[in-house]
Amino acid sequence: METGSPRDAGPGGAMRADGAATTQGAGTEETGTEPAWTGLPPRLLRMRRLLLVVWLGLTALTTGLLLGLLVGPAWAAFALLPLVLMAWGWVLLGRNWRSWRYAERADDLLISRGVLWREETVVPYGRMQLVEVTSGPVERHFRLASVQLHTAAAATDATIPGLDPAEAERLRDRLTELGEARSAGL
Repeated sequence: METGSPRDAGPGGAMRADGAATTQGAGTEETGTEPAWTGLPPRLLRMRRLLLVVWLGLTALTTGLLLGLLVGPAWAAFALLPLVLMAWGWVLLGRNWRSWRYAERADDLLISRGVLWREETVVPYGRMQLVEVTSGPVERHFRLASVQLHTAAAATDATIPGLDPAEAERLRDRLTELGEARSAGL
């Protein structure tokens, strides 16, 4: 089972009961300069890795069988290529999963992601027009849901993938409530 570590959570990091890393700092009720970051649940990483193994495993098997039967046994060695990609993808998926985090602040929501190119999106509550919770069939099997935020500017639409459905619904309700309260002052 893959879980985040306090090191992954950053300075002052802690682990929640579901295994997601959090960082203690200034959130909506704390004082200081750092927001309280929340990481994504380990189930998202397990789901993505399972999909990687299934698809690249089937590709390796199909490639090996077809090349071995049609061209010759020596050509079946090309089936190792998807297996190498699988190993590389396994590592990259772990790094990508650890890079995702979000923080609720008093006036806005922060979403941070990216390994090589770090991207931090700030979505002010007053600019939110629609907050959706979505979950496809594979996500539902792994008990995951995504929260998608729509704003007036299409460039600032943001998504938080792979949340626990209860957390996704809580976040949707909270963001909707804060969005209505902040937009009433406009």
